[in-house]
Amino acid sequence: MSGHSKWATIKHKKGAVDKARGKLFAKLIRQVEVAAREGGGDLDSNATLRTMYQKARDSSVPLDTIERAIKRGTGELEGVNYEQVSYEGYAPHGVAVFLEALTDNRNRTGAEIRSLFSKSGGSLAEPAWQFDRKGVVMVPGSLDEEDVLMAALEAGAEDVAREGDLWRVTTEATETMAVRDALLAQGVEVTSADLTMMPQNMIELTTAGDARQVLNVMDMLDDHDDVQGVYANFDVPDSVMAELEKD
Repeated sequence: MSGHSKWATIKHKKGAVDKARGKLFAKLIRQVEVAAREGGGDLDSNATLRTMYQKARDSSVPLDTIERAIKRGTGELEGVNYEQVSYEGYAPHGVAVFLEALTDNRNRTGAEIRSLFSKSGGSLAEPAWQFDRKGVVMVPGSLDEEDVLMAALEAGAEDVAREGDLWRVTTEATETMAVRDALLAQGVEVTSADLTMMPQNMIELTTAGDARQVLNVMDMLDDHDDVQGVYANFDVPDSVMAELEKD
């Protein structure tokens, strides 16, 4: 299980997702706009746009809002020219962190991200390429493992693993929506489909104090308006998770 997923699960249980709904909408709209600008506004020919479009729809972003974002991206409507930029760094305890951002001012965003790392006891670092771009399709954990595995492999996925109350189906990034559609065609319910950065190795955080330090860094970075995704290579044992959830 990726550090990002563990952290996202904790946020969900604490209700942080609902509190940040407005900020989530803003980030999703920006992702749609940039995908349309870079690959065109046709969902059929632009796989990234199709993924971002579906992600926004799954998060209940209004359809007309998504369509306006696509038009801004293709130039039909006036919009801000966002640039994609990524950062790698380290949180406390040697945890590697990868950030994806969309910004209209690279220098400002870079300085602010560097400051956030510094305040948290971490640091920016030269790219170490400790993460791989993958697609992740989540399906209900109530489904039989063998049924999910067979359906996923038939759909062209790479792997199936348990992640909390769900099954995580991993695929090549470019095949994310194709795998999602293939699972749906086989009658498999899909909870979400998204692009992610998967860590190549994991660091286990064995105490609540260590885990809390890293989770605080993740929260701070994710709260930045320009940051679209935060990924890390930490794992938290179930016993430590249970302690954290008491907070």
